Amino acid sequence: MPVEPHALWLLVTRLGEALILLPAAALLALWLVWPGRSVRLAVVWMLGLGAAVGVTIASKIAFIGYGLGYAPLDYTGISGHSMLAAAIYPLAGMVTLHAVAGATAPAWRRTGLSLGIALAVLVGVSRIAIGAHSWVEVLMGLALGALVSAAALLAGRLPTMRSALWVPAILTLWLVLTPAGAPPSDTHGLITQWALQVSGRSAPYTRGDMHADWLQRQRL
Repeated sequence: MPVEPHALWLLVTRLGEALILLPAAALLALWLVWPGRSVRLAVVWMLGLGAAVGVTIASKIAFIGYGLGYAPLDYTGISGHSMLAAAIYPLAGMVTLHAVAGATAPAWRRTGLSLGIALAVLVGVSRIAIGAHSWVEVLMGLALGALVSAAALLAGRLPTMRSALWVPAILTLWLVLTPAGAPPSDTHGLITQWALQVSGRSAPYTRGDMHADWLQRQRL
């Protein structure tokens, strides 16, 4: 029985979920700092990731709680899935192939970086395909995540030694098994609760509300 394209996009979009990507990032960061391999890279990466998560959450709270969006660009907040994918997959791809090939094969690391970027873009496209975000929201997420990856790579280098193969093995199994088997996360619902508590609104501001308000202002 053929799989519906929408079902495939729903599976791809799960690769950008926080509950799937953040544990993977934590595993990679631990490998980078133990035993003192690439501490600077890991620290800058985690600090940048934390800051990007904060900016993304703030953009969503600003819209859901206070209606701070921009209807002409269909903007309601930064795509968190796209941001996390662009912040994590490029480095994950480099570390995974580095673990296999070691420091003597820089072409493998470049391949890993390219595959990570391609996967991040695919996650971004999936957000548009399932109707979760607009192009501008996805592009902003990808740009913010790419900034995190670039800052980490500029701050430090990957370890010179080859790591044990359990690193790519665990990552591969995690990313293959969890999207299909793990229960869906509800980070959007949690952020909505925060937005309502902070703003004092009784109901979330929605994309439909934004466009309706915009059309009403255009008629005045």
